[in-house]
Amino acid sequence: MNILEELDELFESRTIKPNFDYVHIILCLYIFGKYPQGIGRYRLGKELVLSSGTVRSLMERLKKDSINFIEVVDTSSKREDDTKKKGHIITNKGLEFLAKVKKRIPLIEKGDYSILRDIIIESENISIYICLVKDAESRVGSGVEQRDAAIRVNGKGATCLIFDGQNLVFPPYAYPHNNQKEIKVNRKILQYCVTKLVNVNLQFQKGDVIIIGLGDDSYKARLAAFNAALTLIAHKA
Repeated sequence: MNILEELDELFESRTIKPNFDYVHIILCLYIFGKYPQGIGRYRLGKELVLSSGTVRSLMERLKKDSINFIEVVDTSSKREDDTKKKGHIITNKGLEFLAKVKKRIPLIEKGDYSILRDIIIESENISIYICLVKDAESRVGSGVEQRDAAIRVNGKGATCLIFDGQNLVFPPYAYPHNNQKEIKVNRKILQYCVTKLVNVNLQFQKGDVIIIGLGDDSYKARLAAFNAALTLIAHKA
């Protein structure tokens, strides 16, 4: 069973198919992991680019007994006059699943347009997010599948770069007229990505893939990068 198949139960419904996708579930867990004290539904909806009703449905499914990825806790203080409040936090089971995903996608961070613009077709009015996907070179073809995955979640597209042991290169099948000769990105972009990894105690290994996701705003760019990255882990647990 691959990682995404573990989430199939969340989509089971006798009536209407949920309006969220796998990327929303996993990004939701990332966000809960980032805010261990909990996060409000309104803020979560903004981060996931989902309506309030869809977020409510997602959270209800995540806290089902058979899933148990989040739970409700009392967030009020001990003062006698305090109004009782409830919030949602990630459970140990949710953290265990999140750890499996982070093993494959250990980095997702906002990117710098001024550095990456040389390999981006879109205009300057664009937001960028970067994902690192470990040991995923064999899953990358021409990069079209990743681009399409980004567009499906209202992103502007995605670009794949493969670390060949020394350089970051475009997928060979992205430019068939080039007889599959490696096209390297410039050293500035390579060093930028290396620094991003070092800052979170990571380093490149041969076969790693960088996904650059694009969107009209940072939330859509993050979804674009993440959904593109998920295409590279869906067939390998």
